[in-house]
Amino acid sequence: MLEITGLTWAVTIALVIGLLALDLVLAAARPHKVGFREATAWSVFYVGIAIAFGVWFAIAYGSDAGTQYFAGYIVEKSLSVDNLFVFVIIMTTFAVPEKHQHKVLTWGIVLALILRAVFIALGATLLSLFTFVFLLFGLLLIYTAVQLFRHRESDPDVEDNIVVRTARRVLPVTDEYVEGRIVTKVDGKRMLTPLFIVLLAIGSIDLLFALDSIPAVFGVTDEAYIVFAANAFALLGLRALFFLVQGLLDRLVYLSTGLAIILAFIGAKLILHWAHEDISTAVPEISTPVSLAVIVGVLVITTVASLIKTKGDPTAKAHAGSITGVKDAVVKSGEQSES
Repeated sequence: MLEITGLTWAVTIALVIGLLALDLVLAAARPHKVGFREATAWSVFYVGIAIAFGVWFAIAYGSDAGTQYFAGYIVEKSLSVDNLFVFVIIMTTFAVPEKHQHKVLTWGIVLALILRAVFIALGATLLSLFTFVFLLFGLLLIYTAVQLFRHRESDPDVEDNIVVRTARRVLPVTDEYVEGRIVTKVDGKRMLTPLFIVLLAIGSIDLLFALDSIPAVFGVTDEAYIVFAANAFALLGLRALFFLVQGLLDRLVYLSTGLAIILAFIGAKLILHWAHEDISTAVPEISTPVSLAVIVGVLVITTVASLIKTKGDPTAKAHAGSITGVKDAVVKSGEQSES
């Protein structure tokens, strides 16, 4: 186990909070449509910070710890791209004005980080007490992988989300977005704007993603600090990445298949680790460098195959994938209105 001091934790958390605060201040001070050049600059900035942190971490705690961080970061980054699909669906479903999308994404990332911090603390505690949790995490990831592969042509139905439906039924919500506010006054009465419902949708979806992404990153490292850092730095660049690859997402037709393979692989790795610890040391384990090579290889093959597919068939469209098999309500409703 690495000896991470309280000061190191504090500085890391302060850095993450500072970067989030910067995003929120910029979003509040100047609501605007984020262009390609701006999105590229911010993406390079956040990736640069993540790499710089990884280099420092490897120097300070050893190459093995550094490899674990980069493996975890790549896993979380690849899973966060799937988040982007859902963000696009949410933005489309609720017709969020382009100038307010920056704010929505930033608050969505804040919610995701909070939820992941809770799950990381819980997961690390359980793993330190019971080794069979590795088995449970592994089985969960394999189940998720199978479901994601089965329903790789589906998208989650945001409108059917129980949190969203309940909020719309019991809360006073305006019909229009009011200058990017979450709460406003109408005829002297306080009311929520649709922006609040959008944040609820993103928050509830983030919860589901956390259930998969946290066990996945625990599959490459059991160090809570590395899990937190990998999640935080992967999520920090999500807002800029959204605007950068928004037009490219539809072309990643095999992404859900690739993610299903990665989740199944990490699930198997966790089960082998449990068997090695609890059954027999003769059971082989998968090393972190091998895990990193497999994850990167699958992502490269998935991306190249997707681009080749869409070049040959421009009508091919990517989907986020779903573990429940719910079809894309946005696409369906659009097809029905056209007919």
